[in-house]
Amino acid sequence: MVQLYQATLRSRLLLGTARYPSPAVLAAAVQAARAEVVTVSLRRESGGERSGQAFWSLVRALGVRVLPNTAGCHSVKEALTTAHMAREVFGTTWIKLEVIGEDDTLQPDVFGLTEAARLLCAEGFEVFPYTTEDLVVAERLLAAGCRVLMPWGAPIGSGRGLNNLFGLTALRAHFPEVPLIIDAGLGVPSHAARALELGFDAVLVNTAVAQARDPVQMAAAFALAVEAGAAARLAGPIEPRDMAAPSTPLIGTAFRG
Repeated sequence: MVQLYQATLRSRLLLGTARYPSPAVLAAAVQAARAEVVTVSLRRESGGERSGQAFWSLVRALGVRVLPNTAGCHSVKEALTTAHMAREVFGTTWIKLEVIGEDDTLQPDVFGLTEAARLLCAEGFEVFPYTTEDLVVAERLLAAGCRVLMPWGAPIGSGRGLNNLFGLTALRAHFPEVPLIIDAGLGVPSHAARALELGFDAVLVNTAVAQARDPVQMAAAFALAVEAGAAARLAGPIEPRDMAAPSTPLIGTAFRG
């Protein structure tokens, strides 16, 4: 179980809804992933347009919780406007907050992000900020009112996995009680399993599933990976060693004199 604001979820896999081959494949992938939360970009799916209404009907039929996001926003004002529209369209105070600062890597503008988070939290939004693994930025976001953090694993859509293991491990250790969701950059299920093994609470995946040769099969694979990673974390993995340690000790074994 993972607690995100007032919601208790069984699944530790959140799924993005962009770039799927068809609405039918998207619906099948969400079901295969056993996801309870999907992200939706208001910029892509306008609630007032016919296509947007059809998409919204599809999401409602899946029976999942919607996490609207401010994807593509490059300023505080733009992010705030999008968040307000999302609250009206989707009827939720949840918002995945993105304020992009660099176009090539889509790295967050952490200064704009913390300012937008402060303003939205003051208005009663439950903010899920897309951020980096920087400890100081994390402190500022929590002080602004965020109760969940979404650090990137790697640039959005890159499929590179967990680029900065040291930074992510430090983030997890520094905020042991804060729900942390790896967002962006995961490419294969083993990346998701690794994130859960490190103690992260959940992962958000979009491109790795939507652009796979078989999105439905890949969604199912990610579902298994997060379960395996979470179970391994609870089981208590052994510490890495520099030298070999035989699984069968020499003491007590038979030998010829």
